[in-house]
Amino acid sequence: MRMGEGVEWGLHCCVTLGWLEDRAPVSIRRLAAWFDLPQEYLKKRLQALARAGILTSAPGVRGGWSLARPPERITVMEVVTALEGPLEPFQCTEIRRRGEGGRDAGGEFDQPCGISSMMRRAELAWRRELAGHTIADLMERAPAGARRTRRNYDRLVD
Repeated sequence: MRMGEGVEWGLHCCVTLGWLEDRAPVSIRRLAAWFDLPQEYLKKRLQALARAGILTSAPGVRGGWSLARPPERITVMEVVTALEGPLEPFQCTEIRRRGEGGRDAGGEFDQPCGISSMMRRAELAWRRELAGHTIADLMERAPAGARRTRRNYDRLVD
């Protein structure tokens, strides 16, 4: 499975906004400059997060982006789903029923395909793992990043 770079961007922005909660809202210009990202593309990612209720935006000169909820109430899976859509990495097309191999199978196909079942279990494990971690968890894993962000972020000008 391959996720777009927007997932990385979205997660880093959420973590950064969590670290800068007392300075929120943070402008798109500052976020884009902080990570050296194209502003318009980043804005589209952040808008997707806002539609999902993960971020909120405030218009105007002092406007910008903030977390819509406390970081401990935003899961990594929510961010991934907001940016990538409802992922289904494996699509079973039941090729076992086609061609010569599918003829005269009798009731063999009454049960779900073993490959499909195994892939679904793996997908559910992946989803559970991402749902079990929050933005707050990611924030805690990088205390040096938090200090650096808080110390240097004000140097960027809007």
